[in-house]
Amino acid sequence: MSPSLSSPRGPVDMHVHIVGNGLSGSGCRLHLPGAHRFLADFMQRQLGLPLSWRDPAFDETYVDLLHRWLQNSSLSHAVILAHEEVYRQDGQKLPFGSMFVPNHYVLRLAQQFPQFLPGVSIHPARPDALDELDRCLDQGAVLLKLLPNCQNVDCSLPAYRPFWNRLAAAKLPLLAHTGGEHTVPQFQPAYANPASLQLPLDCGVTVIAAHCATKSGLRDPNYLPSLLRLMDRYPNLYGDLSALNLPLRSAAFPTLLRHPHHHRLVHGSDFPVPIQSRWARWRGLLSPNHCRFLQGEPNPLQRDFLIKSTLGFPPEVFTRIWSLLRLPSPSPAH
Repeated sequence: MSPSLSSPRGPVDMHVHIVGNGLSGSGCRLHLPGAHRFLADFMQRQLGLPLSWRDPAFDETYVDLLHRWLQNSSLSHAVILAHEEVYRQDGQKLPFGSMFVPNHYVLRLAQQFPQFLPGVSIHPARPDALDELDRCLDQGAVLLKLLPNCQNVDCSLPAYRPFWNRLAAAKLPLLAHTGGEHTVPQFQPAYANPASLQLPLDCGVTVIAAHCATKSGLRDPNYLPSLLRLMDRYPNLYGDLSALNLPLRSAAFPTLLRHPHHHRLVHGSDFPVPIQSRWARWRGLLSPNHCRFLQGEPNPLQRDFLIKSTLGFPPEVFTRIWSLLRLPSPSPAH
């Protein structure tokens, strides 16, 4: 089965997270220790969700709200993302991480809601990694998402080469987290360096560096210069603009707006991460009137889209992902 693409291929938010507690049978899990629990409460309030993330009805309510916001935005589609568990290099599952969203859930949601496109997540050390990849390809996966620093994926391991080769052969792009991370716990922070993505790039995989390798916390390295150097070397390397409407990540806006690699940027929000216009205003990139207008937009997907459009990112940034996703072949005419 493939996702429906009957809607016009307009702007796409290619970085949208599905979150669930699994209490209604979705298969999701949430385990939020310490500060992550307070962060989840903050996000819930920011989104205006009418119930707690601990509620049995949370999973369905979250999806319905996301779908309604997508329908009432300038976006035609959103890529919704699964979230893999953590594995050792020998394939043993580790009791680490704060969330899990199974592939079958996002694939089912994409069948239910035509504006959702399924982004799956498969750790290459899983004993069934290639079988699971083929299953997801058969069911219409449009990209594969990994957080190497959180899921313990050393993308440079030679043992993973068959997995990257299969991605390249299937033309399934890899969306890989790069840069700082403070929303979910990190297992190996060094894997957030975009330099670790060179093996899949050498294998011919189209790689999208999430967040353009920007800083999230004060002590995080700034990998953006490294990413831009790699983009000079690899024509199959792209960056997404997700989560850039945050205090520290927003520092990258001036560089990305003037950089010649405009043609390799794609739009994503990182929903449900909070989206605020004040950080671009603080950096002198928005006028006070623009900032107030944009912050007054109640739809977070639309707010993120409008902020980046107002900053000057060209229309192609919001539609370019169509040329990168693995999409079903059109049915032959009769």
